[in-house]
Amino acid sequence: MASSDPVSWARDARAALAGAVAFWFPVACAGCGALDVDLCDGCRAALAPRLRRRVLLPGVEVVSALEFDGVAARVIRALKAEGRTGLATALAPALAAALAAASPEGATITTVPSSRAAVRRRGYRPVDLLARRAGARPRPLLRVGRAAADQRGLDRAARRANVAGAFVARSPTAGRVIVIDDVLTTGATLVEAVGVLRAAGAHEVIAVTLAYTPGRGGSSRESEVIAT
Repeated sequence: MASSDPVSWARDARAALAGAVAFWFPVACAGCGALDVDLCDGCRAALAPRLRRRVLLPGVEVVSALEFDGVAARVIRALKAEGRTGLATALAPALAAALAAASPEGATITTVPSSRAAVRRRGYRPVDLLARRAGARPRPLLRVGRAAADQRGLDRAARRANVAGAFVARSPTAGRVIVIDDVLTTGATLVEAVGVLRAAGAHEVIAVTLAYTPGRGGSSRESEVIAT
C-alpha cells in the first residue's frame, strides 16, 4: 500500500525515478568506464596531485596539479564536455593542493573567463566551479574582450596570436593575484591573462592550473616537481 505521508511519498517517488534513470541511462566511471559509479576508487586515486612548477616566460610562473593524460584527462573532459559537474568534487583536492603551493599570503584569486558561447553551450563555467569546490572564492577580475578561435591544432605562436587582446580587466587591480585555468598546454592563454592583470596594476601574478599537457607549456629545464 502506498504511504499517505507526503514526505514518504516524495522520497519513494524520487527513489523510483532514480532507479528508472539508472536503468535506462546507466552511469559509468568517467576514468575507466566501469558501470554504476561516477568515479571508481582506482580512478579517484589516480587524481592524487603531482605538483609541477614551471616558468612560462621570465616572471610568469605556473603551478599545475595533474598531468593531462590517462584518467585525469578523461575525467576533465567529462566535466567540460559531458556536463558531469559532480566530477569537480573529485578534481578539487588536486587544484586545492596547487593553490596551497602557489598562493602568496593574502593573494586575490581569479579565473580565466570562459567565452559567452562556451557558457551558453555548457550552462556553467568549469574553471569557476573547480575553484569553488577547491575552497577558493574567485573574483571576476577579467572578462572576455573578444572571441578567440578554437585553440586546438594551433602551434605556440598561433595560439599566442589567437588570444592576443582576448581579455580585458574589469577594474584596476592591486596587490598579488592568483589566476586559475583548467589545462596548461602552451601557456598562451595564461601569458595573456597575466599580462592584462599586470597592466591593470597587479604587482605579482602567479598562475595555477588543474592539469598540464605532457611535453607542452615549458621545457624540462624550466620546470620542477614540487614534493607533496
